[in-house]
Amino acid sequence: MTSFVGRREELTALAGLLARARLVTVTGPGGVGKSRLAVRAAARAARSFPDGVQLVEVAEVQDALLLGHAVLEALGLTDSTARPPLDVLVEQLAGRRLLLVLDGCEHLVAACAELVDTLLRALPGLRVLATSRESLQSAGEHLLAVAPLPVASGPAGLPDAVQLFADRARAVLPGFALGPADEPEITQLCRRLDGIPLAVELAAGRLRALSVEQIAARLDDRFKLLTGGSRGALPRHQTLRTTIGWSHELCTVQERLLWARLSVFAGSFELEAAEYVCAGDGIEADEMLDLIGDLINKSVLLRVTEPAGRPAGPGTPRRPARWSTGAAAVRYRMLDTLREYGGQWLRATGDEQRLLRRHRDWYLGVATWGEVEWFGPRQAETAERTELAHPNLRAALEFCLAEPGEEQIALLMAGTLWFYWVGCGHLGEGRHWLDRALALAPEPTEARAKALWVTGYMATLQGDLHRAGPALEECRRQALATGDDRALAYALHRQGCAALIGDEPGRATELFEEALWHYNTIGELNSNVLMAMFELGVAHLFQGETETGELWFGRVREVCEEHGEQWAYAYGLYAMAYAQWLAGDVRLARAYARECVRLNYLFRDLLGIVLGVEVLALLETEPAGPGEDCDLVEARVLQGAAHRIWQGVGKPFFGSRTFNGAHQECEARARAGLTEQEFLEAFELGAVLDLDAAVCRALGDEERPGGPGRLPGPRPSPRTPSPWPVRNP
Repeated sequence: MTSFVGRREELTALAGLLARARLVTVTGPGGVGKSRLAVRAAARAARSFPDGVQLVEVAEVQDALLLGHAVLEALGLTDSTARPPLDVLVEQLAGRRLLLVLDGCEHLVAACAELVDTLLRALPGLRVLATSRESLQSAGEHLLAVAPLPVASGPAGLPDAVQLFADRARAVLPGFALGPADEPEITQLCRRLDGIPLAVELAAGRLRALSVEQIAARLDDRFKLLTGGSRGALPRHQTLRTTIGWSHELCTVQERLLWARLSVFAGSFELEAAEYVCAGDGIEADEMLDLIGDLINKSVLLRVTEPAGRPAGPGTPRRPARWSTGAAAVRYRMLDTLREYGGQWLRATGDEQRLLRRHRDWYLGVATWGEVEWFGPRQAETAERTELAHPNLRAALEFCLAEPGEEQIALLMAGTLWFYWVGCGHLGEGRHWLDRALALAPEPTEARAKALWVTGYMATLQGDLHRAGPALEECRRQALATGDDRALAYALHRQGCAALIGDEPGRATELFEEALWHYNTIGELNSNVLMAMFELGVAHLFQGETETGELWFGRVREVCEEHGEQWAYAYGLYAMAYAQWLAGDVRLARAYARECVRLNYLFRDLLGIVLGVEVLALLETEPAGPGEDCDLVEARVLQGAAHRIWQGVGKPFFGSRTFNGAHQECEARARAGLTEQEFLEAFELGAVLDLDAAVCRALGDEERPGGPGRLPGPRPSPRTPSPWPVRNP
């Protein structure tokens, strides 16, 4: 958003290092411009990396165990298995030529070093550019130490630090002009700031209210007042702290108070969150907007406009514009160094625990409201809102798990987020939080019951029945002992899922029917209930009771149309596609299956995507009508693509013989009609397709969005209209 000033020598040196080294770490003190330099260099080097350049903001991750999940998310790689994230990264990045930028590693140096060592040893096409206040001390690491900007004039003209000050001054004072009389004063000011870019920018921002002479005079006072840092710290660290402290001193009492309180946020946040968490005891809610504006003006807060959907990565384009709730919402973010400084002041006031609890309360509300709105026409907006809140949800969960007495809230929050873990491709992380919370809170409570069935549900989707069975049985026993009818309904429902994928459709039918009876008795109607109806229909279908199954699928369709629900609706489309294949209507089956893939692709639900792709592969072995031929090669290509997607879900078809039947039928037909070489080559062709390419192929689109080395474009919209148009009130 602002111009890049200077650093020509550093950019040249960094380009040379990236050309010959696989791991380069940019080091230097906080505020010296490591991140800006790394991003600039990475952008220039993008053409050398056909599979792209991707930024991972490590500074947002506080738990070393979540580092791998954060890298997966930044890359746009969705994995719902119980495998370690490092294993998933190695598998999904195999064969890629990619530059990974890890920004802000200093608080997780050991974890970053382990991740980098593992990835670089396993992936010869990968290079890593890291920024950190200290080196990673990894094998093969090349270091580039970033010094402050020059403050002495050279043959090229103005020193870079002075040029930076002048550039930022023009941004706040459009009429600002750097004359000969001003240059010595500004040069002296930049020299006193040691040329640290953050300090220079903060100083330039003060021109809104002060002259250059006044800034210099007040800076002298602040240096005298705010000395006394650690004697062992680098002078630049002391200078930066002094500069931030001086900026802090120039804030009003209310601005300082808000600065401290906003330090509880991780990543970006919206105005409403700041109003709820930070208002009161000295700050009125109606003053918040003006105070936030003041902090933006003083370069304490950044104003950011978040795009809809997660950042794009290799093989995973960002969500299309239809996911946006309208104009991009303005959010705010504090630089990490400033956030740390504000956190120290917050702790000094003795108010940190209260603010952390209010932060926790807000994001518990985000989770709770998201669960409510997941059933209805606002599912897309719910997914987007929860995605933007993800760093703060992590921070809130971490607080609950670290603070004695908060374990039940951790169970409640992690369980309530089931819709995000399951529906938006975060099964692995969801189980991480739930496992930790369940271990800390063994007493039988309503929150534990919910956490148990959610854990069992996610483990079932991963094909991990050894974990799913005990969790669901404990939930059922606790529900019976405590009279918790809701928990009993969910436990029975998810036990039915386990029976269905365990090749017991008869027992699954009984459990689903009992669960639906309980749901009806307590008046429960939501996406989970619709999934129970869908799954009951599948159980009947697998027992040869096609008409009964289709009756349940029709009921799912009716409720989805009535409420504008799309996630469960997409699974209904999968079942209807399968049913229509059994009935011999290939054209309608293909329309259903394509719409199933399209909708699940929008939600990032890998399980729904891969089930739809498997049906489409099977349908390629059938002529769509008189005079039309089947395409056995395309069937095998799609099977290869599905095989790769399954690796990010868990066991293919959950390890179920019943669900695997259609796949085996497709494979047998292809093997019978193709040569062995054609059979193997077509599968391998599909197995190398990344997610967006596989989905485009399945939907019949000829062009994949985006291309090598650049951000992909909008996700594809299939030409096949939805056979079940969902009413959007």
